[in-house]
Amino acid sequence: MRRIVVFGAGGRAGRAVLAEAAGRGWDVTAVVRDPARHADLSGGDGARVTLAAGDGTDPDAVERLAAGHDAAVHAAASLAVPAGEFFPAAASALLTGLAAARVPRLVAVGLASQLPDVTGTPLLDTPGYPSEYRDFMLGHGAGLDVFRRNAETAIDWLVVAPAGDFDHGGTPAGGYRFVPGSVAARITYADLAVAVADEIERPRHHRLLVGVAAPG
Repeated sequence: MRRIVVFGAGGRAGRAVLAEAAGRGWDVTAVVRDPARHADLSGGDGARVTLAAGDGTDPDAVERLAAGHDAAVHAAASLAVPAGEFFPAAASALLTGLAAARVPRLVAVGLASQLPDVTGTPLLDTPGYPSEYRDFMLGHGAGLDVFRRNAETAIDWLVVAPAGDFDHGGTPAGGYRFVPGSVAARITYADLAVAVADEIERPRHHRLLVGVAAPG
């Protein structure tokens, strides 16, 4: 039995993690900003879900909501706050709040833009990489930098990112593989959630960023 808390449970990645957790028989606290908008998350499909309101950028709220859990998942994002502010604030609050709550494991959902390709170059810096959402990508990177700077944290953290992009209309394969960043790589939200759950089940000191793609 596992008990996890998912910040950003109402988004596509968060919902996929809830579904995977239900399939594994876990208890989940699903944290969203406005529970009234996400009543469908509490129950159904055998899920043992407790819906809770919370702000993942508030370390006191993180501590309160995470207490008593085995691990946390960070799948939150915000369009109401500049990405360069939101993601560093969330990373800092999670490290502080989870440590205070004595929750040892954090798996965060990242972006491919921060992943190195086969040459070691972050996808964001490769020629021709899409720049339409560059500020959002840089915001994710700023959050990753907060994790990396806190080398002495007691939290065993890992950022799992799609190696290229999400396959929004594809059929889940039920698995994944670890690969370098690649614009052509794809993975469904459901298969990414399998990777997230696997890393919760086999915690080890990663403190790094990994990319996942559909099994090839």
